[in-house]
Amino acid sequence: MFYAATIFLSAFLLFLVQPLLARLILPWFGGTAAVWTTCMLFFQSMLLAGYAYAHGTNARLSPRLQAALHTVLLAAALATLPIAPAESWKPRGDEAPTLHILLLLTATVGLPYLLLSATSPLLQAWFARVRPGANPYRLFAISNLASLLALVGYPLLVEPYLGNHEQVSLWSGLFALFALLCAALSWQAATAGPAVRVATAATAAEPAGPRRGDYLLWLALSGVGSVLLLAVTNHITQNVASIPLLWLAPLTLYLLTFIIAFEGRGWYRPQTAWSFVLVWIGGMLWLLVDTDHQFDLWLQLGMYLSGLFVACLFCHGELYQARPAPRHLTAFYLTVSAGGALGGLLVAVVAPLAFSAYTELGLGLAALALLAAVRFGGLNNVARVASLGVLMASAGCALYDGLRFQKDVRFATRNFYGVMRVKEYGEPGAENYLRRLLHGVIMHGEQYLHPNFRHRATTYYQNSSGIGAALLSLSDREAVRVGVIGLGTGTLAAYGRRGDTYRFYDINPEVLEVAQREFAYLSDSDATIELVLGDARLSLEREPPQGFDVLAIDAFSSDSIPVHLITKEALGVYLRHMKGDGIVAFHVSNRFLNLVPVVARLAAEHQAHAVLVDEESSDDKTTSTWLLVSRDAQALERPEITAAGAAAPETRDDWRPWTDDYSNLVQILK
Repeated sequence: MFYAATIFLSAFLLFLVQPLLARLILPWFGGTAAVWTTCMLFFQSMLLAGYAYAHGTNARLSPRLQAALHTVLLAAALATLPIAPAESWKPRGDEAPTLHILLLLTATVGLPYLLLSATSPLLQAWFARVRPGANPYRLFAISNLASLLALVGYPLLVEPYLGNHEQVSLWSGLFALFALLCAALSWQAATAGPAVRVATAATAAEPAGPRRGDYLLWLALSGVGSVLLLAVTNHITQNVASIPLLWLAPLTLYLLTFIIAFEGRGWYRPQTAWSFVLVWIGGMLWLLVDTDHQFDLWLQLGMYLSGLFVACLFCHGELYQARPAPRHLTAFYLTVSAGGALGGLLVAVVAPLAFSAYTELGLGLAALALLAAVRFGGLNNVARVASLGVLMASAGCALYDGLRFQKDVRFATRNFYGVMRVKEYGEPGAENYLRRLLHGVIMHGEQYLHPNFRHRATTYYQNSSGIGAALLSLSDREAVRVGVIGLGTGTLAAYGRRGDTYRFYDINPEVLEVAQREFAYLSDSDATIELVLGDARLSLEREPPQGFDVLAIDAFSSDSIPVHLITKEALGVYLRHMKGDGIVAFHVSNRFLNLVPVVARLAAEHQAHAVLVDEESSDDKTTSTWLLVSRDAQALERPEITAAGAAAPETRDDWRPWTDDYSNLVQILK
């Protein structure tokens, strides 16, 4: 009972801390989904280190020495609590974000996480020593059940009701309880009586140890599952929102497949599973290359999440089928964790360096199809032919997916903040010849290249848009000061006049380069242009009041708006930088999320006024939704704003206001 309870508590803490820490540091790194991918790389790497520690100490140390070492490390981990990262870890804007996050997490939670990671294989090994003949692998299913409960419970029970400080205190208190239980069990196993050891020695009739091919198979199965987990997570979070709820859904399904596979009742059977696996691989491949349904939220979520479940059930079911005898248990788990860490490394580090698009999803599906062909090829002739057919189709789809984004692309790049491409449309010299910036699958601005139209503000920023109306309403002022969070193509600089100042904030250095090299809005503007590199909110928190007439909140990653820019605290920061009648303009256009009531509630919390400007572009290519917020009601009644169709926004007084401690994605789904 105590073994199961301790493993349950350790796994619960192990997976509760993942969304907790990711949420704490998300605002420091621009709110991008890559924060979660980098956190996952850290957690998978520490899991590998924990399993290596379990394997090494179990193989090389006597039980008493192992118990003494583990007790000392548990005491040292307690001394590092609480786990909240210090303010000194906030980035300045010029750091390499991936390395900075990894160092931050190591300093904050490295030792506690290492010991939690080592618990499952250690306690299974101790259990096998104390209870020879019992099945220790069932404890792994208990571990994954606890992990699943932590992930499901976080967005439903923890995040909505507890602030960050309370979450950190709760986790630290539970870790102290875990440390006491784990230390006690280590000494119980170390001092097991002679009868237990005789029984253990009597169980020598075991199969031969694993061969090199077994290790490679374990590594491949766990690695492909990890790649698909992170690739699918990237895909859905880049185009919806970087919110823990969407991060946790794929990870929850991933863990559920471990529970089903390792529970030990044979719920995964290759003879019946092969057809489901191949069909779902085909479904994900179809959706990967189909452009007609790329904006169908429920189809995308339904297919990719169910497909991830089936794919990981195959990978983890085959892992259980190939498991070794209990005396090789720690080596097995070490290899499985190495595959998980390798998958995380490929997606978080290698893919952004090697590819200019999110190519890893197609490659992961191809690798999955290869493993399916290897494992299902011997079942029967139908399975063999179907597996080979899916393998060839997956290779073709992966190649097509990698090449299609290069078509008509003038420039493409990928870094920590996502994939960015510049494309040209129309015939050179024609009036409709234009250059467009895309981030992920979403257009983030365009400029006509014909001399007669190159100074025209386009798309979401044209004269009839909410931000256009706000800027035109200031035309009677001799000089204005405008702030913009999110540079894009720099389109808003087209409104700049001599004497005006336009100050752009952007966290992505690639955006600054592209806006100046590929587009002419900044260089053609008559206004003074200021560019600030780094997270806009952190920059504004450090700066003295800027006295903005208008501040546009226009930061997006693909179609996802960073949540830390639309909280009560964030609006407080913005208002500190505004003139008395200044306007904060929130760009809340989104295909999936209704952010209007959220921002309207924030305005009410600050005793400010708000109007909504919903506009469809005259070129029928874009629509825009802007919410204009000001402490001065008359500022929102200027003729230009009224003429743009300003109206009272939808309000929901029954909704809890979004803060740095709280946000609710489910509530605003369209």
